[in-house]
Order: sequence, then C-alpha cells, then structure tokens
Amino acid sequence: MSIVNEVQWSELQRDPKSVAAIADQHEVRVKRRDGADLLLVRADHHQYRHSAAIIAARAMRAVFRQVGPDVVADALLDEFPWIAVLPKSDRAELVKEFIQGIQASADLGQWALVAQTMHEWANTAIVHADPELHRTLSEPTTGDFGPVPNPMEM
Repeated sequence: MSIVNEVQWSELQRDPKSVAAIADQHEVRVKRRDGADLLLVRADHHQYRHSAAIIAARAMRAVFRQVGPDVVADALLDEFPWIAVLPKSDRAELVKEFIQGIQASADLGQWALVAQTMHEWANTAIVHADPELHRTLSEPTTGDFGPVPNPMEM
C-alpha cells in the first residue's frame, strides 16, 4: 500500500525543499483550494510502477489465455456480479476486451480505459437484465424516426 502525505499548496510554496524531502520517501498530495489536488511523486518511482503494471498486465494476459474465458468470467463474478446476466458469448467478449484494456492501460499508464470497458459492459448487463428493454433494443427498426437533435445543443 502506498503512503501518501498531504501538504497544502502554501506549504509547497513556502518550503519546497521540505516537501521534496517528503516526496523522496512517499507520494505527496498537494491540497489546493482553487483546483484539484496534485500528486507529487518521484519520476523514478513512477517509472518503476509503470514498468510493474506492464509486467502484471502481461502476466495476467498469459494466465487468462491458459485458463480460458469461461474461467476468467467466473473469477470476475466475485468483483462484478452483473456478469452473470450476460449471455455466454458476451462473457467471452467481455473477457477479451478486459484483457486488452488491461494491457493498453498498463502500456499507456491510463487506467481509465479498463474502467470505461467495465462501465460499458455493466450497461450491456443492464439491457440483458431487463427483458422488455432487451426486446426493444434487439428488434429491427423500420421507418424514419425524424431528425436527431444535436447533442451539443441539448
């Protein structure tokens, strides 16, 4: 577990050497009143974590390939119980996208990709959990539904 010390922006301005000394040991959250907090971390620590994330993602991908998508989907049920409402073919696709998302996130250092993948699949599960919604969205459409409003004007 990472230890994060907190300092105020004014403390960083007033005594940057002390804050840097703290950052040599642990991450430092710089609290600001006029914006989002900042995280101060040594570049070599960040690079080490990034490399470790890539190694972990590759190891997970290798394990997932060995055990197969069904076992991975079953394992993910502990954290994401909504997977149970997905059809088997969708579970296999979720596992594929999850593995790809982990690898891409690790490579890019942007973990929001995995969160977005799971958010989208959770929404798919919502559709499958509601028979009426699933039927409505699965039926073929006919005719013209009229102009589509500009989402930027909504």
